[in-house]
Parts: sequence; C-alpha cells; structure tokens
Amino acid sequence: MDRLTPAPDLVVSGSRLVTPHGVRPGHVLVADGRITAVADTDTAPASAERIDAGDHYVLPGLIDSHVHFRTPGLTYKEDWEHGSRAAVRGGVTTVLDMPNTVPPTLDPEAVLDKARLVEGRSLVDLRFHIGLDPARPELLADLDPAVATSAKIFMAGHHTAPTVVRDPAVLEKAFAAAAEGGVQLVLHAEDDGLFALLDAWWGEPGHYLEYEQRRPRTGGIVAVAKVIELVRRYGTRAHILHLSSAEEADLVCAAQAAGYPVTFEVTGHHLSFTDKDTSRLGARTRLSPSIRGQADQDRLWLALAEGQLTTLGSDHAPHTVAEKTRSVAASPPGLPGVQELAVAVWTGMRRRWPEEDPDTAAGRLVRHLAQAPAELFRLPGKGRIEAGADADLVVFAPDTPWMLSAHDVESKCGWSAYEGWTFTGRVERTLRAGRTVWDAASGAFGAYDGRLLTAAGRTRTAALAAREG
Repeated sequence: MDRLTPAPDLVVSGSRLVTPHGVRPGHVLVADGRITAVADTDTAPASAERIDAGDHYVLPGLIDSHVHFRTPGLTYKEDWEHGSRAAVRGGVTTVLDMPNTVPPTLDPEAVLDKARLVEGRSLVDLRFHIGLDPARPELLADLDPAVATSAKIFMAGHHTAPTVVRDPAVLEKAFAAAAEGGVQLVLHAEDDGLFALLDAWWGEPGHYLEYEQRRPRTGGIVAVAKVIELVRRYGTRAHILHLSSAEEADLVCAAQAAGYPVTFEVTGHHLSFTDKDTSRLGARTRLSPSIRGQADQDRLWLALAEGQLTTLGSDHAPHTVAEKTRSVAASPPGLPGVQELAVAVWTGMRRRWPEEDPDTAAGRLVRHLAQAPAELFRLPGKGRIEAGADADLVVFAPDTPWMLSAHDVESKCGWSAYEGWTFTGRVERTLRAGRTVWDAASGAFGAYDGRLLTAAGRTRTAALAAREG
C-alpha cells in the first residue's frame, strides 16, 4: 500500500468473492468504510477486524431500486426502521424509495423534507425517486441531481397512486422535459383509460381471480407501446417497472435491439407466484400489475437467464392484514418483499437450473441486484467489490435451507406471502460502509445512520446543508 492509502481496519476473507471480474478467492481490505483493495494476501495490521466468510459467497451490498417505505403519512404499515431492517436481512444495503406517500413527493423541497424525516432511522443508504406532478411536468428539465436523478410516472391508478398521468399531452411533456434534464424515468406502465373502460363494463370484482379480467395484460402491452414510441420520439431514458407479461418483455427487447434507451425491471413476486397462487392466497398476492400465468412467468425467467432485464426489484409495498382482508374491490394491491427478494430469486435459479454452476448464478444475481441498478441510477461507489467502492458487503450461504415464518418478518406489516416457503440460501451477515448492520448469528442490527446518496457522490449531510444554506 502507498502512503496515501490508509491502513485497513477490516478484512473480509473468503474463497468466493463475487467481483466484476468473476468469482475468486481473496481478501477485501477496507479502510474508513471503503474498499482499498481486493487482494490475494492479507496485508492488514493485526489490529484490523477480520471476518472469515469461508466458502460462503461474499457479494457486494445489494440494491433494491423499488421500495415503498411509506414515509410520510403511511407509517402505520411501514416505516424506515422496519423497512431497513427487512432490507439488511435480505442483503440489501441501498434502496430507492417511491414518491406515492401522503403527501406525495412531487418537488425538490418535498424530497429533502422526506430526507430529514428519515435521517437517523435507516440501516441502509438511500435515494428517492421524485414523483411527476401532472400540473408541472417541466420541473424535470431542471431537476438537481443532488436531490434526485429519476422520476416516477404512474400511467394507471390504484389505491396509493394519487398522481396518475391520464392526459397524453402531459405524458409527452414529461418525456420531453426528462430528456432535456437527463432524468431517468421509471414507469408504472399500464393504461388507465383501458382499465376504466373495462371497469365500466365488468363492474366490481367478486373474487380475486376476477381481478385480472379488469387489469389484464393488454393494459401493460398498450402502455409499454406508448412508452416506446415516446422514447423513440424524444430519446428519453425509460425504465419499465414490474413488467409482468411475455408480450411486454418482447416489446422492450425489440426496442432495445433497435437502439432505444428503454429497460425493464422484474419483481421477485412475478418470478415466484402465478395466478394459481392467487387462487389460494387471495389478496396476499394481489398486485398491480397482476400476477399472471405460468407462460408469462417462464418468459420472465428467460429474461433473467439471458440478461434481457436490467434490474430485479421487490416493489416492497406493505399493507396491514386488516387492509388486505377488506372486500375484493377495496383490498389494495401490493405486498412486502425487500427481505425475501434475493433469496427468492436465488432459490428459483437453483431449482430451475440445477445443473448450472452456482458461480454463474451468483454473478447473475449481483449483476441485476447490484451492478446494473448502480449504473442505471448513478449510484457512485455502489454495486461492486473493487478498490474505491463503498464497503457494502454480504456474506451469503448459498446452500443453507430455511423456512420463512411470520416470526422472521421484519416489515412493520408483520406478514409475508412467502410464509411457509423453504428457501435455499441465507444472508449470514450484511455490512454497510464496513460496519455490520445485520448478523444472523446474534440476531443483532447495526447503526441507523444510512446516507442520502446523490449522483455526484454527495452524502446526506451535503445535500441537506445545501438546502438549508
């Protein structure tokens, strides 16, 4: 080490470090919360803390770019303390939170007000997607990247979507402004007008299996086609959230092949459940967009296998049990999932492709739950085990079987659609900035001092100071 590099204060060693260059044995040397080297030899002083991962994987801290931690206004069913505990138990060290709170987060002032509410309450680092204000789409042209680099657009409404863009002229203005400001759009891409037409014809559903009749695949297909046309016209970067059908996946892949900057996310829920599960579990797997059939799920797994999707996300959207047991029409869509995301996807890969080299599966998990979201959302220092990166690390036991019970659920809502599942793979330890924030052996969490991240690498303190100054 040269004189300018501080002596390591932590060494994480193991035979399976998942790096950008593949899986390798070695030592991750850490000083002041950052990785200083990934080395063959442990050169740290004897006083440095040491963690031996053995033959478990050491992953970079995972990034869930799609969570609803419900602050402000909806903290009776989730808050940052509980949501971030769920995250670190699932190996997630950075989250991007959605704007559909009460009030919604629709301008820079609201984003920074929200950041102040979260300060001192988060185990994870964080950033916020700003919400599109249909009355002021031009705000995206001048959005300060120290506040937000991405904007959420709801093209269809549901129980917690207060700012739906129904006017095609407003949607077009938003795409133009986002292109001008270099803002990444993230979209709930379903067509609200189509759904309104079906609602008027069908009436209210009487059973959860009827929900998809009123929220069918055509809603997503129509909306994705509109998004692709606007991307073609303006060159706007657009990321389709929770893509749910085979046709949507084919459309986005075709657009990518044509050179359009459009990408998509798949959730753990859509990879884990089908409409047959909804017949058993009812509202617990009621989502927007809907859980669809086996053929659609198979197409989404193919998108993962071939690297067509960009990010995996949880769409962690907790509701209380009381809310979920309302009438079919009144029960809100959404379920918790940040804690289960990585292990659900890992379990699915190992069961679907049992002959695959586990190192290949680990690399795929890291690509879509760490590297790609860090690149897409401009998260400096995140998503990679390499010198200069933040020392966000996960010790993951790939072969450990365990069953999820309600007792394991960290989300404030207190339930999981995965209760009773036996997973393969368990997060043994999660570190953020070189400090342990979850240790399965002791059941202990770490410090609630997660930072607000910006595209320029500025931290929470600098961003809030700029606002207050």
